[in-house]
Amino acid sequence: MAKNVAGPEIERLIQLLARVPGLGPRSARRAALHLIKKKEQVLGPLAEALAAARDSVTVCSTCGNVDTRDPCTICTDPRRDNGTIIIVEDVSDLWALERASAMNCLYHVLGGTLSPLDGIGPDDLNIKSLVERISAGDGAKEIIIAVNATVEGQTTAHYITDQLDGLDVTITRLAHGVPVGGELDYLDEGTLTAALRSRTTL
Repeated sequence: MAKNVAGPEIERLIQLLARVPGLGPRSARRAALHLIKKKEQVLGPLAEALAAARDSVTVCSTCGNVDTRDPCTICTDPRRDNGTIIIVEDVSDLWALERASAMNCLYHVLGGTLSPLDGIGPDDLNIKSLVERISAGDGAKEIIIAVNATVEGQTTAHYITDQLDGLDVTITRLAHGVPVGGELDYLDEGTLTAALRSRTTL
């Protein structure tokens, strides 16, 4: 049985940090020790920021993004192109696309993918609100489905396409294939097949 090496408050801090994705027990201990050593510079401001986030963060009722306002900053930005909506699985995907700064458009967060084996059906995702959003005719002309290239992602993409059938929008998907800087010899067969099918004219 492992012995506690610190008081219950520190042990609880370590246990909570270990729940954060990417942090195991050892990493959590190192993080906790760093926070304790930098009590004034890091731990105090972090505790305040966490408390403020707990009290103010909410989910956008329009797109499903997380923010401190509803509708969120993205949905209320007048400089964005409301003619294009990118559908993503999770908020982390939205943030990744925003970091790329490839498009200045709107988003819709599904909150996951369809997975019958895990008991996740259409009613568990933000698909109904997506259809209602497009049907309302707020100016959307193109829907870009940007879900992961997994079996669940493909199933979700097909389902969404069926649900949007008949609406006056163009539905596109992210291209799959050779990444920038990738070498063909190191790619798997599935990626190569997707790249060939998604080839473009030069």
